[in-house]
Amino acid sequence: MKIRHLLAAGLIALTQMAHAQQKLTILWAQWDPANYLQQLVKDYEKETGVKVAVETTPWPDFQNKAFKEFTAKGSAYDMVIGDSQWLGAGSTSGHYVELTDFFKKHNIAASMAPATVAGYAEYPGKSGKYWGIPLQGDAFGFAYRKDWFEDPKEMAAFKARYKYDLAVPKTWKELTDIAEFFHRPTDKRYGVTVFTDNSYDALVMGMLNAVFSYGGELGDPTTYKVDGFVNSPETIESLNAYKKLYSYTPPDWGKTFFQEANQAMTEGLVAMSLNNYAFFPALANPATNKFSKVTGYFPIPKGPSGKQFSALGGQGISVISYSKQKEESMKFLTWFIREDVQKKWAALGGFTCNAAILKSADFRKATPYNEAFYQSMFMVKDFWSVPEYAELLTSANRRWHSFIVGGKGTAKEASDGLAKDWAATFKKYGRTN
Repeated sequence: MKIRHLLAAGLIALTQMAHAQQKLTILWAQWDPANYLQQLVKDYEKETGVKVAVETTPWPDFQNKAFKEFTAKGSAYDMVIGDSQWLGAGSTSGHYVELTDFFKKHNIAASMAPATVAGYAEYPGKSGKYWGIPLQGDAFGFAYRKDWFEDPKEMAAFKARYKYDLAVPKTWKELTDIAEFFHRPTDKRYGVTVFTDNSYDALVMGMLNAVFSYGGELGDPTTYKVDGFVNSPETIESLNAYKKLYSYTPPDWGKTFFQEANQAMTEGLVAMSLNNYAFFPALANPATNKFSKVTGYFPIPKGPSGKQFSALGGQGISVISYSKQKEESMKFLTWFIREDVQKKWAALGGFTCNAAILKSADFRKATPYNEAFYQSMFMVKDFWSVPEYAELLTSANRRWHSFIVGGKGTAKEASDGLAKDWAATFKKYGRTN
């Protein structure tokens, strides 16, 4: 009996030693959610003995670093938390392990918010093929100064000027009016911030909030026809609307992203600030924002026809096909999707994609911005996720930035030019004749 126990104990010890030697490496961008994940995976190490390291790189370098490793078929990383737009390239080029069977086995399509499954996991769209597990839900919303909005003198002045009450904007027109009202450069107060950085996807993702809410579309996802879509009257109008908001931003706002947006709020410069929800924890924290108690949050407002959409941010986690630890990576994913782990993920500050948790009162009341985030995650739309998305992104950056920030040409000229660019790209890759 003692021998049997000793043998069993020895087997357990050997198993633990083997696991102790294992280490999974996840590549992600450098931001707070990556820090939350690194904290979360300590629980996995405690349960299994397998170490998990979350390696990060600055956002502007993230895509290049990941795809350089993919192209080399390197095994430095076992998993990657890639942007939704990467699904096409990641799947068709053989970089990602297909997770369709995993999805079915764990009924993930039913447990995660539909938009996150479509945006972070499925490619092609509506194909029933999955390449990632929804990990970090994200969308766009606004932070705003509640004390400015609720100041009786400001409220009276606004009502006298615009003939309606100053309140959280429900439409893009109200958003623009409020930005105009609070824009006072001589007092070093400004109306709003929007994304303008054209080095990756900041400007484009910011602009998409206007495009979709104004009723515009990027193209037909089935035929890849773009003429009449990305240069439609609605899309042209949205481009003018975004440029109008840009005119109410602080000085030197021509190449800005999430850091500058938050900084404008923490320095008390602006009434409203467009940003991803993933960056709002810093604004809700008194240690990083002295105005945290008077900072509120609201979703993207409705466009002229009543449509209301937020550009989809966030990422899914994918197993890299060149990893030498694919089996262990799958075990990690099985652990990550557990409801108790998802609750812990949300509690740490990560934005869970679990539909039941998102809808729960506990989650929606957990932070000042969670309610707006919850609303936003059920009205999201995304950029192209085709393998050639990077070329499409480059064209959009060039055309839109030149008009919005550079002041060159008209919105129609920028839109017509982009339609020609995209049509040429899709023809080059054989999607159209």
